[in-house]
Order: sequence, then C-alpha cells, then structure tokens
Amino acid sequence: MSRPVHYFFAIVSCICFLSCESKKEVPEPERPNILFILSDDHTSQAWGIYGGILADYVQNDNIKRMARNGAVLNNAFCTNSICTPSRGSILTGQYSHINQVYTLNEPLPKGHPNIAKTLGKAGYQTAVIGKWHLVEQPEGFDYFNVLPGQGSYWDPILKEKEGWKDGHDGSGGTTYPGFSTDVIADLTIEHLEKRDSLKPFLMFCNFKATHEPFHYPERFASLYTDIEIPEPESLLDFGRETTGRTFGGQILERLGARWQEATKNPDKFWTSYPGLPYPLDGLDSIQKRKKIYQKFVKDFMRCGAAIDDNIGKLLDYLEEEGIADNTIVIYTADQGYFLGEHGFFDKRLIYEESLRMPFVIQYPKKIQGGQRIDDIILNIDFAALLADYAGIDTPDYMQGKSFRGILEGNPPEDWRKQMYYRYWLHHPYRPAHFGIRDDRYKLAFFYGQDLGMKGTSKEITEPQWEFYDLQEDPKELHNAINEARYTDIVEKMKDALLEERKKYKDLDEDYPIMQEILAKTYQ
Repeated sequence: MSRPVHYFFAIVSCICFLSCESKKEVPEPERPNILFILSDDHTSQAWGIYGGILADYVQNDNIKRMARNGAVLNNAFCTNSICTPSRGSILTGQYSHINQVYTLNEPLPKGHPNIAKTLGKAGYQTAVIGKWHLVEQPEGFDYFNVLPGQGSYWDPILKEKEGWKDGHDGSGGTTYPGFSTDVIADLTIEHLEKRDSLKPFLMFCNFKATHEPFHYPERFASLYTDIEIPEPESLLDFGRETTGRTFGGQILERLGARWQEATKNPDKFWTSYPGLPYPLDGLDSIQKRKKIYQKFVKDFMRCGAAIDDNIGKLLDYLEEEGIADNTIVIYTADQGYFLGEHGFFDKRLIYEESLRMPFVIQYPKKIQGGQRIDDIILNIDFAALLADYAGIDTPDYMQGKSFRGILEGNPPEDWRKQMYYRYWLHHPYRPAHFGIRDDRYKLAFFYGQDLGMKGTSKEITEPQWEFYDLQEDPKELHNAINEARYTDIVEKMKDALLEERKKYKDLDEDYPIMQEILAKTYQ
C-alpha cells in the first residue's frame, strides 16, 4: 500500500475516533435525594438549639445531630402563620394571595403548580406521607398517604388515592395502629424501601405533632414528672395595658377551659387531651395561669420528644441504606407557636414566637456542618431551593428565591434585608394584619377586616399600628408606635411596607374597604 493511502486511512481513523468521542454522553452529576420532614407548630423555643428557657429540658439529640451535620437558619420566617397556608407556600413558593390558600379550609386550585410537579417532570419520584391539610387530593405526587384533616394522634387513619374523599372524611382510608408520629415515620421508611434506587426521590414526611391536643407516646409519659419548668418573662401579661398591644390574643385560660370542657363532656368535645382531669378550681388568676402553663409546656415537649425520636430513625435509615451523603434532609415546622409568651398559646401573629420557623438542613456533599445563618429566609424560598438542588432554574411561578448560595458560603449581594407578612384569618382576639420585619425593627398594621375569607369573624376591629424595636425590646413587650424618637423610622418602615406589598402584588385592589382604610393610613 502506498504511503498516501496509509495517510488517508490514518486521517479517517482519527476523524472516526474524534467523532465517537464527541458522541459520548457526559455523565450527569448525581442529583440529590430530598427528605423534607415537616412538623406542625414545633416552635423554635422547643428545639433547644435556639437557646431559651427550655433548652435544658427538651429532648433534641437528633435535631442537634442534624445541626452538627448541617446548617441552622436563625431567621427563617413564615409568610402567614397558620397550618394550611404555610403548607401551601412551602409547596408553591408563593404567598397566600397568589396560591389562594388564605385560611384553614382552602385547597390549592386544581392544576396549580407546585414543587412536586416540577421535580416529578424532572425525573424525581415524589411522595407525601402524613399531614396534608390542603382539603383536596394531592397533585403532583406519585404516591400519597395522608391524614384526613388534622388526623388522630392514636391509631391514625391515612388515605391514599383509592377511595379518596375530600376534607376530613377518612372513611375510605386505612387505620394504622400506634402513635401518629411513629406511624408516619415508619410508613415513610416503608415507602422509601420500595423506591426505584436508580432515580432520585422527593419525600415529604409530615408529622401531625406538635399540634394541639399535644398527645405523646407512653414512653414519654414520665418525662418532667415533679419538675417545675421555667416560665417565660411575659407569662403574666394579662392585657393590653401591660405592653400597649392592640388586641387580646389567644390567652392560656382558653386552653384551660378546653381541658375542663373535655373532662366534663368527653363525648361531645372536639378532641381529647392527655393527663385529664387537671383541676383549676379555687386558684387566683396568677396561680391558674402558672398551673395551666406547666401542663401545657410539658405536654408540648413530650409530644416533641417523639418527633426527635423519629428524626433519628429516619437519619439512621438513610445511613444504613448508604444514601445519607447524597440526601438533602430538612427538618422544619410550618410556623412558630406561643408557649406562654404574652400569656398566649397558638400562633397566627407577626410576633417573633409565631413568626419564626425553626429550620435545619444537612447535605454533606455541599453544606458545611455546624453553620448558623442569620439571613432572612422565607417559607416561599424552600421550593426554589429544592428546585435549585435538583438542577432546575427557579420556575416562573415561584415568588421565593433559592438560598443555596447562602448555605454553601456564596451569599448573593442582593439578598433581602426585610420580609413581608400577612395573616388573613380575622378574629377580634387575633385581627387580620400585615407587616414588615427587618434585622432590627418590626411594623404591623392590624386592619381588622374579614374580607370575606372562610372561617373569619364578621366582627371587625379598629385599624391599629404596632411597632417594635427588636434590638432594645427583643421580647416585644412594648408597642413603641407613638414614641417620638421612632417617628422617622416608622415612616420609613411604612414606605418599605408599601414597597413590599407592591413587589409581591398584594395591594388589596379587590377590597374597596381596604382601599378606604389604606388611604387614611397613608395620607
């Protein structure tokens, strides 16, 4: 064969080799699994890792385990502090006025986008087990097995697609023996064992705990026996005169009255409580509140101990499966909760104990352990974060932003410096309101209108402003709205509040009464 022919075949061979190499697929980076553990009302004061008077009493070995292995958010906040709307915001990355889940009995609209749909289209296996509370059948999940409404603490019924009935109707569901928190964790593991190991998963494990009535498994019944739990500074706040707040609030005495009613009429009352009867007769107002607080906070912490137990069970499973390093694990609560602060229980308010969402995330591949992050993060950001880690640009439907850069040590320069909050479920004790919080100040407008929302009271309240300097008054014990030294700051905060409302397209354009109120407020 002549030399030119050798050259010809050599060139052809080279071209073929390069062509074959160029057609080889570059392997995609391994996408992480996501285990999103969500509890109900498990407030930061009862996590221990945020300090406070309960830090030495709560059972939190596995929450601390996650904190050592990952990052804790010090300033994560909900945008509407009540169960159903917060869950709607977590799933959609949207405020309530966008996803239309305002109060307690509204589903997400049919066909509405959510993070499960987004990740499902990208090849993720998606599932939710436990508390759903969004009325209608979950959309976007390959599998679901959820409580009807709030569900039960003991021998809970959970319902799947087959035989589904909307709302609180569990007649088509299955009863699972045991304590709700244990059952939900076990079902989560059981489902993960059946997964396709070649595909990543998005798994929501949603506990009913620590929602009222705060039941707990027998293994924690003796916890805190004969122990006096420290009291919050504002436990004996008996009214507006003490702090200048503009409304009554959900006081502990109402919880005590529920215990008494549940004792007298157990067959007619809406729920049962552990440890009844719990006599309160013959006590003066201070003795009564102190006694109510002790039972309430001990039940709450016992209920929370079962959550920590089961977080450990879930973490152990991931390690035993050999997938812990490539699994993002998040533990958070749908909002905060008052544990006697201001003399309150429940949530709903823009006050810190209710507003703050405790949040811890671990992902060994990307997130350095032992971090504390002070940036302001909202529940509308969670879905964007999950999309980001799944390799998906933030979808247009989401109002939130991914905070992956913050978690990985590359915070964006334009990250928010303030947050917007709105609560819609009006009642005279807890008026409908909106507000703004930055790293020092908080301004809230309690407009006191029902606006036709489901479950609201028709008894309107007078519009009122409240203002707190969180540096000088971190417990929000003094409404400083009328103090001359804050006049300029309040005006700036009002302007910033209006800008936030514009940014999120929440301007009450459909409510003439609000236009009247706001015109007077901003004149």
